[in-house]
Amino acid sequence: MKKYNFLTVILLGITLIGCGDKNKGENSFFTIDDSAFPAHFLPQEAVSIAILNPNAKEIDSVAYFVNDKKVGSTKGAEKFKFELKGQKLGYQYLKATVYFGSDSSDATKRIEVVSNVEPKLLNFKIVNTYPHDKKSFTEGLEFYKDTLYESTGEKGNSFLRKYDYKTGKTFKQINLDPKYFGEGITFINGELFQLTWQEKTGFIYDANTLKLKKTFTYEKEIEGWGMTNDGKYIYQSDGTEKIWKMDPATQKMVDYINVYSGTSKIKAVNELELINGKFYVNVFQKDAIAVVNPASGAVEGILNMSSLRKLMKDIDSGDVVNGIAYNPKTKTIFVTGKNWSKMFEITVSE
Repeated sequence: MKKYNFLTVILLGITLIGCGDKNKGENSFFTIDDSAFPAHFLPQEAVSIAILNPNAKEIDSVAYFVNDKKVGSTKGAEKFKFELKGQKLGYQYLKATVYFGSDSSDATKRIEVVSNVEPKLLNFKIVNTYPHDKKSFTEGLEFYKDTLYESTGEKGNSFLRKYDYKTGKTFKQINLDPKYFGEGITFINGELFQLTWQEKTGFIYDANTLKLKKTFTYEKEIEGWGMTNDGKYIYQSDGTEKIWKMDPATQKMVDYINVYSGTSKIKAVNELELINGKFYVNVFQKDAIAVVNPASGAVEGILNMSSLRKLMKDIDSGDVVNGIAYNPKTKTIFVTGKNWSKMFEITVSE
């Protein structure tokens, strides 16, 4: 077994393969010939598209689209070659609009582009151990001006807290309305953003006073999970393999990536933190942190956090690893879990 497959087992527990529904959207006139398509495509490869014409129609031209964006055309039924470089990882939807006589007809196929990166197994060292409120169902963790902030979940018990991580002393706490299940947080442009789980509602606070400035509704039909930012855009997870890119000024989604480790999509991406240009990602119900390239979505490294769970003698199986915060002052990472009584300060190395 290749090393990256072993690491994916740590991250996933399963391996997801296959191109899915290869016959989606086909019609009786033309089809895209997938007989030579591999189970998965790699980003450095190209797709050679040929049209099957069982009714021997006289084809004038064919226009080709990938994810509804036109990428080229041919005269007659010539083969068309499309380079996958620059495409997102994940499913790509091919469409050929075939023109014949005074009519046209569409043929479609779905292919899957997977990662060609072999993740590295990363090491970590515990620098310090601090107390953590065992009643905190941790969903978001972030430093702002050398102070740690935490967002917690569960309806009726969700709050936003500012506190001294060394002692556990709370400086300020905002309790959410019992109808909300709190999720990830991030600080950007002097504001604190907070998500909720299934309520499709987000909150914007003044970063210094924690006074609520605005409530917004999610633009997409998604759940709210983790959050982070790069100083210009917010990135948020929704419990799938997607990480969305949001404009904080409008709260509109402008793009997304799909997270893949080898041939496997990493579902249930949870808490996020952007550290030295890479996403550090909790994977729900897995004792692992994935290090993800924010441009491609490829998993480049994996931290096996199972040894931290073994240090916790007062948790059960539902108290999963969650919460990643980078302290730029100490250049260390703080990690904890849902209802954990401890928080760990770590350094990471290859």
